[in-house]
Amino acid sequence: MSLKRQEKTIGRAPRILLYSHDTFGLGHLRRSRALASAITQADPSASALILTGSPVAGRFTFPRRVDHVRLPGVTKRADGTYASQTIGMGIEEVTELRAGLIQTSVQQFDPDVLIVDKEPTGFRGELVPTLETMMRTRRTKIVLGLRDVLDEPDVLAAEWARKEAIEATEKFYDEIWVYGLRSVYDPTKGLPLSTAAQSRIHWTGYLRRDLGPLGEPPEQPYILITPGGGGDGKAMVNLVLSAYEQDPTLSPRAVLVYGPFLAGELRDEFEARVAALNGRVTAVGFESQIETLFAGAAGVVCMGGYNTFCEVLSFDKRAVIVPRTTPRLEQWIRASRAENLGLVRMLDDNRDALTTESMIGAIRNLPHQDLPSQAIREGLLDGLDYVTSRVDALLGGERERATG
Repeated sequence: MSLKRQEKTIGRAPRILLYSHDTFGLGHLRRSRALASAITQADPSASALILTGSPVAGRFTFPRRVDHVRLPGVTKRADGTYASQTIGMGIEEVTELRAGLIQTSVQQFDPDVLIVDKEPTGFRGELVPTLETMMRTRRTKIVLGLRDVLDEPDVLAAEWARKEAIEATEKFYDEIWVYGLRSVYDPTKGLPLSTAAQSRIHWTGYLRRDLGPLGEPPEQPYILITPGGGGDGKAMVNLVLSAYEQDPTLSPRAVLVYGPFLAGELRDEFEARVAALNGRVTAVGFESQIETLFAGAAGVVCMGGYNTFCEVLSFDKRAVIVPRTTPRLEQWIRASRAENLGLVRMLDDNRDALTTESMIGAIRNLPHQDLPSQAIREGLLDGLDYVTSRVDALLGGERERATG
């Protein structure tokens, strides 16, 4: 390390950079935002910057000392390929542009810790040049953060081999954080990680949602219906509306949150159906303060994304999960394991058949389910505390080297 860089580091307030490729949906951005908030709250001198490709990043509020840089967006097609959202640029060009913006941001922000969400090499390998530079300077601690479930072991192994993600994980990352419990699921199962890499894995527990000041909830009682970001929530929302349409005695009433990606003609169709239910179902659009709705709900019907699952656990709500099964089995694996552990109930298309009758039965049974807290207590929601302790340890080690 040069004397100039050493002087810059000593006594400087910690800087944390979080990378979130976010080609679609809300999951990666919301996870990074929760981590950044917890880290800066735990250390009032720290600041955090999130690099994100989320198209709705600007619709979120960020805590004090947390900001974001919006990377040019890309869209995932139905066949799994990607297209640029930037006018006049092909996918190769926009990937190169994103890689350059990442490198510039790292150079200017000069982070002490980099936390990479899910993708060891970034979108289409865009992170590799930056990781190579960081490895040469060896000043920034690099962490790979993985959600509790990624995909089926065989599918994941093939995907990581194609992306050269195993080699990147072995070469660049000082630690691997799994935001879950090994007793629930091991997302690295099937990955040929070395013994050394496996020894760097930390099981943090799930990331508790903010349980701070809440707004005034809607009139109670109600159940909350949330498809998360909403982009693939059509089937679940349709099923819930059909249940209330077919059974006029179904109660309590439902509050539906569409999500920012459920829009256009489909949303117009749902709005008309909601209006015809005369208050038995009410609906709101993208709800950045969804914590208030969770807190007041008698139960939840949702899809099986990581962040929604964390909200169910954090607010200790009885829940029915309707997981998607394409393009990956992540949500189904999470919901299946959670059901086996008594945390939630799952509506499985193969086992239960996703029919109006099955949804009516699931809603009626909600009050009779156990609360998640009755199933698992120890370490379940310790994720944010564990992460802040690891950041403190990484920063402490760096400061010792800088002053030694």
